[in-house]
Order: sequence, then C-alpha cells, then structure tokens
Amino acid sequence: MLRIVLVHPGATDFDEQRRIKGTLDLPLSDTGTLQVAQTTRELSELAVDCIYAAPCKSAMKTAEALAEQHRLPVRQSDKLLNLNHGLWQGKRIDEVKMNQPRVYKQCQEHPETVCPPQGETLESATLRVRRFLDKLQRKHKKGVVAVVLPEPLLSLMRSCLNDREMGDLWKAECDNGGWEVIDVLPQKSMFSWR
Repeated sequence: MLRIVLVHPGATDFDEQRRIKGTLDLPLSDTGTLQVAQTTRELSELAVDCIYAAPCKSAMKTAEALAEQHRLPVRQSDKLLNLNHGLWQGKRIDEVKMNQPRVYKQCQEHPETVCPPQGETLESATLRVRRFLDKLQRKHKKGVVAVVLPEPLLSLMRSCLNDREMGDLWKAECDNGGWEVIDVLPQKSMFSWR
C-alpha cells in the first residue's frame, strides 16, 4: 500500500498576515522555521522513502529539513506549483472579503467556480495535481512518500486523494505547519485524469 504524507510548509510572513500567496516565492518566517523543526521531529520515526516538494522557498526549506533527517534527496516538481491567484496575490484575504463579498463567499462555498483576475482556475490546478498523482502512483506502488506543498494546493491534493470537494478556499489559504497521512489503496488507474 502507498502511504502519502501531505506536509504543510512552515509559515511565511504572508501567512501570518493572512495575505494570499499564490505563486509568490516567499521564505519561511521565524514562526515557520519553528513549525518546520516541530514537523521534522514528529516525522522522525516515520520511514519515509521519497520526498517531493513544490518549487517555492517555504516548501523547499521544509522538504530539505525532512530530507536531512531521513537522508534522502528532495525531488522538486513544477506540477506542485501553488495555485496562481493572479491579481489577488499579495492582497489580504480581508480585502477580498470587503471589496468583493460575493466572490469571497463563493470561494468559501464553491471555489471551483471562481477564477481570480489573471489567475488559474481550480480545474486547471486539479488537472496538474491529478497528473502528478498519476505519475506518483505508477512510480511508487507502496511505501511512504512525503509531499511538501503550500496551501491551497495541499487541500486540493487532499480532495483529489479523498475524492471529495475542496471546501473553503480561504480557510485552506492560511493553514501551515503540520502534516497528515493518507493511505492510497491500489485501484485501477485511480488518478488517470488527462
């Protein structure tokens, strides 16, 4: 059986300010560095076979700490690039709530129906995540694979793995630090969505 460990990178200053990161490449904050140390301690007893990471500073620093602990290389994947929030990137979530209350609510209830100005749809990001998972499943039939990726892409991957809707985009945007395990039962072409 394949076990996927979804790892939240440590926080950035934008996370602490409740700003939308999107594809902005931000380093860990002091709080984020502490969160990474905690996550690394918590995962020290888990026999991780492989580590994948999103191509951003916070995810890479988190993955590098795990890799050092487990004596493994980090495999970076462009398919794990965070959701592009376009012109919303850098804005505070409260700004969107105040200036676009209907869109804000729509992102809470039906995020798949929203595309930020000059941004990426959830459908496009979902396709990217499913392609990554399809390749992952073909390459790793069993074992423990850690995947370090920022929110909201982590929540999107969780929804793909659990075959559930993503839920509140704004809540997901601010989750950082920590990890969760999802056991993937072998199924015929579970992630084959092209």
